[in-house]
Amino acid sequence: MRKRNESVTVEHERAAAAAVPGPLDKGCSLRRSLRLPASAAAEGMKRPLGRRHALWFRLRKLLLWLLGMYIAIPFLVKLCPAIQAKLVFLNFVRVPYFIDLKRPQDQGLNHTCNYYLQPEEDVTIGVWHTVPAALWKNARGKDQLWFEEALGSSHPVILYLHGNAGTRGGDHRVELYKVLSSLGYHVVTFDYRGWGDSIGSPSERGMTYDALHVFDWIKARSGDNPVYIWGHSLGTGVATNLVRRLCERETPPDALILESPFTNIREEARSHPFSIYRYFPGFDWFFLDPITTSGIKFANDENVKYISCSLLILHAEDDPVVPFHLGKKLYNIAATSRSFRDYKVQFVPFHTDLGYRHKYIYRSPELPRILR
Repeated sequence: MRKRNESVTVEHERAAAAAVPGPLDKGCSLRRSLRLPASAAAEGMKRPLGRRHALWFRLRKLLLWLLGMYIAIPFLVKLCPAIQAKLVFLNFVRVPYFIDLKRPQDQGLNHTCNYYLQPEEDVTIGVWHTVPAALWKNARGKDQLWFEEALGSSHPVILYLHGNAGTRGGDHRVELYKVLSSLGYHVVTFDYRGWGDSIGSPSERGMTYDALHVFDWIKARSGDNPVYIWGHSLGTGVATNLVRRLCERETPPDALILESPFTNIREEARSHPFSIYRYFPGFDWFFLDPITTSGIKFANDENVKYISCSLLILHAEDDPVVPFHLGKKLYNIAATSRSFRDYKVQFVPFHTDLGYRHKYIYRSPELPRILR
């Protein structure tokens, strides 16, 4: 009986010992309980580090892509001169958008008529003719024939040649038409082939021929009324090309007005503040030579040596597109040219404080006096 009780007691003690953990089991259990929070903390630290690494990888990839494009563009321009020609003309930029060029009255030009002329086969250009403000009431509801006949009235005519980008309906251009109309001028303007709703491919030769065609169209209807040519920015290159040709055939205009002119397209491209490649090695070879290869010169500095009519140059000192010093340089060339010895050459600067920049000279209250 005692042996049996002793065996039962021993078995009971063994079971109790197995149920109560020893020191070693306590340590193992503690380590197991601490292991889960430690791994969670490690994973939490890896997440922001992984995000930073991914962000840095994407940023580095973007920077390498931009650097590659920056280096590749000069070679693309060199291999495809047509790209550089498009950058000079910017005729694919139509600002403002969503306007109907057939309806100049939508731009506040209620005394303006829209025409279409055909300088060459397969080329059609859109033309706006704004009559002097004094004829505004008579012009309401009139057709193209009336507007053409109105060119023979006793009012001078300005043929306006706009710059690159945009259309004849550009905001600053429309405002200038209104100012000139209020001063008693007919204003005839048009979009070169490839601009606006005009049909054809742009080129310096084509732009000049379009201008010549419109000038002859005006002269055939204006009689003895004075005809002035006004060119702005890139349009100054078209204007001097046109006037040089008119002088060579001995039919010069009554005066030439150049607003924000440059000397030639190479110097303008080299001096353009927006050119991020000006200091790129081989800039002339990569960028300027393709312009010449495309037949684009707009050599105002050469043209003025063959022009024989009065010349007025307007330029704002704060012009960010065509630097002021180029307009001044062109004036110095013209003023010393023998072709102008019997004609007046005038340069009118506009101070930086006025804020006229590249296209707001029309705001000057002095403009009527200057034109007179």
